[in-house]
Amino acid sequence: MTPLNTLLFLFALAVVLVAAQLLGALAKRLGQPAVVGEIVAGVLLGPTLFSGAVPAALFPADVRPGLTALASVGVAVFMFVIGLELDQKLLRGKGGAATGVAVGAIALPFGLGCLLALHLAGDHEHRGPLLAFVLFFGAAMSITAFPVLARILVERGLHRTNVGGLAIAAAAIGDVVAWCLLAATLTFAAGRSAWQTVLVVPYVLVMLFVVRPVLARLVAAHQRTGRALPAGALAGVVVFAVVSGGVTEWLGLHFIFGAFFAGAVVPRAGTERLREEVIGRVDPLGSVLLPVYFAVAGLGVDLSTVDLSGAGELALILLVAIAGKFFGAYLGARACGQDVRHARTLAVLMNTRGLTELIILGVGLETGLLDASLYSLMVVMAVVTTAMTGPLLSLVHPRTRVSPPDRFLPATKS
Repeated sequence: MTPLNTLLFLFALAVVLVAAQLLGALAKRLGQPAVVGEIVAGVLLGPTLFSGAVPAALFPADVRPGLTALASVGVAVFMFVIGLELDQKLLRGKGGAATGVAVGAIALPFGLGCLLALHLAGDHEHRGPLLAFVLFFGAAMSITAFPVLARILVERGLHRTNVGGLAIAAAAIGDVVAWCLLAATLTFAAGRSAWQTVLVVPYVLVMLFVVRPVLARLVAAHQRTGRALPAGALAGVVVFAVVSGGVTEWLGLHFIFGAFFAGAVVPRAGTERLREEVIGRVDPLGSVLLPVYFAVAGLGVDLSTVDLSGAGELALILLVAIAGKFFGAYLGARACGQDVRHARTLAVLMNTRGLTELIILGVGLETGLLDASLYSLMVVMAVVTTAMTGPLLSLVHPRTRVSPPDRFLPATKS
């Protein structure tokens, strides 16, 4: 980078972070997760306003690759934290009911999303076979944001209730299924050579039967010392996440899967405090870098071109996204013996999408499975479904004050 480009890059980074902090704080004052304001900040910095004058001035072409690289690191750290937070203890005593809720919250929106994709396919360009577009769209509709759901439960005092634990367990199951479905869809869409797909199997086996035992020994050795994590632990964690992500990117799966799997293979038994300490150190890095991802994602959102036809498509997307999740989770909960109040609460919570949805949509835009206009509409859906969770939850399950604040999961951004 030239000195001028370096100056422009640093200025753009400062603008992104300030805008994210201001709108994130405003969202919190309005009773929303900070991520809602931060996503909106990214959209406002994009081409939607003033005929694209804002991104043209703030994010010239020479600056964007640097921002994209920072955004990728932030997403990798975020996905590692999601994998690290998944815990089999969440399913203890809730496996059957959680599975039922998860199946309902995935199957119905996935099926409706596939039908809607068939309807939209003729009006939107997409790379690869039609089936890949349909499967991707269905998977995008079936996502629930596990981390932001956990934060909402903590803030509402529901994290140690039966319905709160069931919601977390169902979201955890749903996320794993959705990520697997998305990985299979991307593999099919890319039409890559068979040897790359086959190499995914040894990668998984090495992570499970070589890397995981090594990590277990390192964790045990550290716990015997009784000391806090060394200063270099943060660098080691980030390296582990990005290297694993790099491997899956080379295999054609996208780096988010490798970063997620790196967190998921960390041993669980007896490592609760250590994992919390790791997340406590890594999460602030993601908190700084994720707003950069929102800005980069916002550059692809142009709502100024949405006409009457686009508004109709947005209405259909919102209808399928909200109704599919609500009725799917509600019916799944009722089938598993939950009463009406708990079933309604679970149905509302499963509609939370947040940054997880935004990451998946970014992958769709990057791989050509979504065009710019459909991507923009789906981002609006992600913001609306996340923003509506709090107000709807207040209606079906009034807030319970928590004093002092009690943490169920570490504070992630989305």
